[in-house]
Amino acid sequence: MRIERRHDVIEGSADLEHLHTFHDFPVFMGVSDAPSSSDTLADMSFWISRASGMIQLNPLLPLDVLYPEAHGAGCVGKSWAAHHQALADFIARYEPGGVLEIGGAHGILARNYHAHRPIPWTILEPNPTPAPGCEARFIRGFFDEDFRFDGPVDAVVHSHVFEHFYDPDAFVRQLAYFLTPGKKLIFSVPYMREMLQRGYTNCLNFEHTVFLTEDYIEFLLARHGFRLLERQYFQDDHSIFYAAERDPQIHATALPEGLYERHIALYKNYLQLHQDLVDNVNAQLNADLSDQAFLFGAHVQAQYLIGFGLNIARIDRILDNDPNKHGRRLFGTDKLVAAPAVIAGLDAPIVIVRAGTFTEEIAEQLLRINPSTRLVL
Repeated sequence: MRIERRHDVIEGSADLEHLHTFHDFPVFMGVSDAPSSSDTLADMSFWISRASGMIQLNPLLPLDVLYPEAHGAGCVGKSWAAHHQALADFIARYEPGGVLEIGGAHGILARNYHAHRPIPWTILEPNPTPAPGCEARFIRGFFDEDFRFDGPVDAVVHSHVFEHFYDPDAFVRQLAYFLTPGKKLIFSVPYMREMLQRGYTNCLNFEHTVFLTEDYIEFLLARHGFRLLERQYFQDDHSIFYAAERDPQIHATALPEGLYERHIALYKNYLQLHQDLVDNVNAQLNADLSDQAFLFGAHVQAQYLIGFGLNIARIDRILDNDPNKHGRRLFGTDKLVAAPAVIAGLDAPIVIVRAGTFTEEIAEQLLRINPSTRLVL
């Protein structure tokens, strides 16, 4: 059963205006071993609030449909490794004595931090997949009004989790209730404004249901009594690190003017960019019918390109660096996933790569495997 989002998640106003709908989009951004006939598809519709300018998904999927299992995001690749190390270094500046991490998944951040200084570190995660060497304590569950914890905590940490909460205002309110004055809130979020501006397909989707830019993050922090200590950008298109302190003396501030107009224009440009891109890619695929073609990334980036009309019939296989996905099927398609090494020795294979901040890293890898690879970026 779909969950209707009848009010803006920031101002609470009933003023949502429709922007665009992707029909029959895969509800899970991962891989499956089941037959493709069992895949669940749903319309993915984005709306905008005139009051706040917030772009948001409506309706929403039930959480048990959206997260049937972990899909491995954030644990493979040089960029993610550098992100986790940089975030661990950022946290270390505040010297927490005990951490509760919300949505830690694999525990790589905890493992990296323990290289600085071993401390009690607890991870609250609905689908834990502990990485080797992670010594954190895992609790299976969600951070909501029913969550209780009596362990040592003077900082709550989360990484690429904020944008997954259906009600970001309620999430920050619950954090304020959980943390006493003086306690820290340290987190990383995707750099969404830059991502949408550059046309990255992993910005908004069934999981990232709100366009959580700096304006909204800092508005919500102030509204719920968090004093901003520091904002740091990781790469120029990847993530933003935040450190804040619970301070009841902090009062709400106003959102900037003109967000509604700016965000409508930004989203329309995003749509046009992708339609032009897919039309161009299809033309190239149709012009080289005798050559093998591959699509990189068994994740939402590939699903988005298909949603925009990519000729999936021309794709031989999906390439991905995660060995846990190899031999399985990209959800929403009948295409199997293989290691990038399968292109070695092929005569000028075509590989479509639309992986946002990771595109350059992946392109270099593919050309090392096979210098004759024809990249479509």
